Amino acid sequence: MHLTAPAILLAARPHGETAVIARMLTEHSGVVAAYVAGGRGRQLRPVVIPGNIVQAEIRAKSDTQLPFARLELVASRGPWLSEPLPAAAIAWVTALTAAVLPERNAYPTLYAALGALLDAICSADAARQWVEALAVYEALLLRELGYGGGRPVIADLGQALEILDRQEPLIARYLLADTRADVLAARQLLRQRLARMVE
Repeated sequence: MHLTAPAILLAARPHGETAVIARMLTEHSGVVAAYVAGGRGRQLRPVVIPGNIVQAEIRAKSDTQLPFARLELVASRGPWLSEPLPAAAIAWVTALTAAVLPERNAYPTLYAALGALLDAICSADAARQWVEALAVYEALLLRELGYGGGRPVIADLGQALEILDRQEPLIARYLLADTRADVLAARQLLRQRLARMVE
């Protein structure tokens, strides 16, 4: 395996003393997990943040070997991690995507939608401007994996929050049946923060 492509970093788990196992979403190869040497070191720590866009060079000698990756930062989500709502939204969508997509199956529509959602979260002045995109992304994820219908029609913030509430049981039941406790905690934190907007 030899792949060089832009990727959305979804998760980074510590491995050994300084390395990480990174899960990245690429447009044409889907989710790829790879060993990143020095991923917890001073130089790469700001690169392996979930939500970041990276240029990934991924190599493996065989299909059964965990690939090695070299990463270069393209776009950082770091500045938004100090803001409660954007940080919670980035944590939720990256954790959800990492948990539910099978490895090495291409989902170009989800790749484009996740990139656009992360851009919206990081460029909007307020969460009201990206909550609809979040609800649409969850619906798209359910549909792409065979558990949902069409794109929801959303008129306002209240309706977007209602759709998010309706989609949670579907996500828990169909997408996160085995791993939901860890991943759904990120969604519940986000939903609590979103609720404060309408109080």
